[in-house]
Amino acid sequence: MPLSTRRIEIATGCSALVAPSVHSLTDLIEVCSGGFSEPQLWLNYLAFLVIPFATIGLYACQRPKIGLLGLVGAVLYGMSFVYFSHSTLYAIQEGVQDYSVLWKRLGATYTIHGVLMVLGGLAFGAASLRARILPAWACGLFLTGLVVNAVLAIAGAPELLQTVGSHLRNLGLAGMGLFLILGGV
Repeated sequence: MPLSTRRIEIATGCSALVAPSVHSLTDLIEVCSGGFSEPQLWLNYLAFLVIPFATIGLYACQRPKIGLLGLVGAVLYGMSFVYFSHSTLYAIQEGVQDYSVLWKRLGATYTIHGVLMVLGGLAFGAASLRARILPAWACGLFLTGLVVNAVLAIAGAPELLQTVGSHLRNLGLAGMGLFLILGGV
């Protein structure tokens, strides 16, 4: 028996609500504890594993209006989180104490995936806004978070400030997810 469209929307909505929320929680835990901890990193890893599926699901729920730009953006955004999942496992394995140390160790590869996340997210967010299926406020928060992330990273802002962009991005994704759960499409 094939899954109904409504069940897919609910599953996508739940993943888009929960995974970014858990990611934001792990950022708060990290800030409050002054660095990484193994339980915090495992929670982060679980959140990162789900984000690619959530993003592709959000794309699928907007088809066909979201178009090719939305697909490319969803794939790039999701692909970057596949890498970020790896970087979290690396931090656990190597006992990395905080984000700045992780970034120094992974160097250009980490930065490249950060750029792919921003570019893919901007493409996905813009295509979602243009499709007018998900709430504009949620798409706008997602896009704002990406811009904040990019500007603060380029400026070399401290990690604490950079989490502001992540929280905005995550709030936007969570809003998209909640919209789907409540039957908005």
